[in-house]
Amino acid sequence: MNTESLLAEAIDTFARLFARARECEPEPTGMTLATADAHGRPAARIVLLKDFDARGFVFYSHTDGRKGTELAANPQAALLFWWPHLGEAGIEVRIEGDTQPVSADEADAYFASRPRMSQIGAWASQQSRTLDRRETFEARISDFEREFAGRDVPRPATWSGTRVVPRAIEFWYGAQFRLHERCLYERDADGHWHKRMLYP
Repeated sequence: MNTESLLAEAIDTFARLFARARECEPEPTGMTLATADAHGRPAARIVLLKDFDARGFVFYSHTDGRKGTELAANPQAALLFWWPHLGEAGIEVRIEGDTQPVSADEADAYFASRPRMSQIGAWASQQSRTLDRRETFEARISDFEREFAGRDVPRPATWSGTRVVPRAIEFWYGAQFRLHERCLYERDADGHWHKRMLYP
């Protein structure tokens, strides 16, 4: 099987599992995003998957918050999906790769699809910065509601999408007695994809 076929196989496997997760998981798009700063100090948080294809897996956020500044300094990330209601004992998908910003057109289109208050919130939030009290944030929300009253809310320049371009995709199928099944797709330095099984 050639390298492109293996990548297509991995993406197709993810798509089939994701479709099943949508039917039984409370938040199938939820994924742990792990980043590291310029000194290698790691951080993790939950974000939501908004798009995926052979190019990678996309989430949206402020680009000047903690995760945005970490990705600017060290543009690599790991994603983890955990779907406990799938399979015999849950299914986990791990993705590792380099990151790149989505295009402005992609970001504009997704931002325009968000609920209006989510759009307002993107303007009002100074993500990851110190907030003296909740009322300050609520006042900023009111300010931007007035500013954009009667017109569409534009996308803030510091709010966009990030695509994690996979170099490794692992499917972990849980089993009794921890006799799990693990299948790893990985891209080598020459850009060729390989597939192998791993011991649990």
